[in-house]
Amino acid sequence: MTAREYRLDWQASTDTGSVRDHNEDLFAVVPDLKVWVVADGMGGHSAGDWASKQIAESFSELPDCEGLESLLEAVSNAIHSANATIFQRGVSEGKTMGSTVVSLAISGDAFGIVWAGDSRAYLLRGGELLQLTTDHTQVQAMIARGILPPEEAESHPMSHVLSKAVGVEDALELEGITDKFHSGDLFLLCSDGLHGVLHSGEIRDILLTSEFTASADRLIERCLEVGAKDNVTVIVVQAHERTQLVFGSTAEPQEGADL
Repeated sequence: MTAREYRLDWQASTDTGSVRDHNEDLFAVVPDLKVWVVADGMGGHSAGDWASKQIAESFSELPDCEGLESLLEAVSNAIHSANATIFQRGVSEGKTMGSTVVSLAISGDAFGIVWAGDSRAYLLRGGELLQLTTDHTQVQAMIARGILPPEEAESHPMSHVLSKAVGVEDALELEGITDKFHSGDLFLLCSDGLHGVLHSGEIRDILLTSEFTASADRLIERCLEVGAKDNVTVIVVQAHERTQLVFGSTAEPQEGADL
């Protein structure tokens, strides 16, 4: 059976937001390997910028890979390399610095998500927006343990306190998922500057009603309209099955038919 081929269209955008005077977010794209990354730095003006930059730069050195498993291994190795670099500088300077990360990798008709922190990945399929990642925050950990009801999460004072991030500790345990995707599926990667301002229903509606080429910019524009208190970064990736042309025919011409 001939393997299905997909065209992958993508758009990316980032903005400082309405309040901050600098942008600690970064995105990286490795189109030849079909890898997309969002990083959200933490630790202050220069430290956050530098931390997210280490993650973005680590993806510029990904090796050629065959298959999703080897691609995800390369992605994880890149993040671990950045983790070591950031952690070592933090120790030498006596400060905590780090960055969230969420990455999407595609091979054939399969995808993988690898992440640490509260930058998210979503999947828009059949008009429904599905959150693929789970936030690595203290509040989410309390929800998982049954200590905190989910409806109280947004208003909790520790809602933005991370339980995991790249560069904060010597050892980093990444989380990941893999699955198959369908033609027409749309992936969204974003920093918490988006999902911390817009509810999932509004994000879904913007993705459904915007032209794909304008969707990333429209999401950020909407955040700015309601007062984005944080940096905002968005990547959207959409898969379309390529049309396969079959030349020739096995059908026998009918007698008297005009050919």
